[in-house]
Amino acid sequence: MQPRRIARELALLSIGQLSAAAQFSESQEIEAAMTAAIRTLSEEIRETLEAAAADLNRSSDRLLESEIKATDVNSAREMLKDAITLTQTAVNRLGATLELPELIQVTHLPEVREFAYTLVKTCRQQRPQLDEILSNALVDWQLSRLAKIDRNILRLAIAEIHFLKIPDRVAINEAIELAKRYSTEDGHRFINGVLRRVTQKRAEAAAVSDSPLT
Repeated sequence: MQPRRIARELALLSIGQLSAAAQFSESQEIEAAMTAAIRTLSEEIRETLEAAAADLNRSSDRLLESEIKATDVNSAREMLKDAITLTQTAVNRLGATLELPELIQVTHLPEVREFAYTLVKTCRQQRPQLDEILSNALVDWQLSRLAKIDRNILRLAIAEIHFLKIPDRVAINEAIELAKRYSTEDGHRFINGVLRRVTQKRAEAAAVSDSPLT
């Protein structure tokens, strides 16, 4: 797994854990938020495994019912179909957890925590400017109407582009991956569109500043 991709996920979860008003020093607040984020990932593994186990139990029950309770071939077939669906759901849940233990382990690597810390700190310190850039790129939307997770994904990407000198393409692609994991079904398309407008406006501003007439 790519360290910076993991750092971005850790940063996204950490931002969601930060309190609105800092009670301690900035470094203490961010470290506490990252610890809470790792705990969130661990809890996700536990909940997913429990849900998969429950699905498998229900699948087993449906198979048993198909043998002893089915009144005809059609009812047996429906019960078997339900059992297969539940089993497939359990397999999908288990597949979703395969990378999480490795992710949690890698979050403790110095380079991962350092980049995550930088992302969170930049988003916190540059919040007014990030929100101004974001607001200017929204079409028929207000910043306050965006889902919290989408706002934070966009802030992270804009922070990378404007303050951390990450190439536009890389920042946008990574934001899309975060949206596929944490946003709604169509969230990644919306985030892609907003970030494309952010980079377009940035390029236009740079062209104006480089013009010999300015």
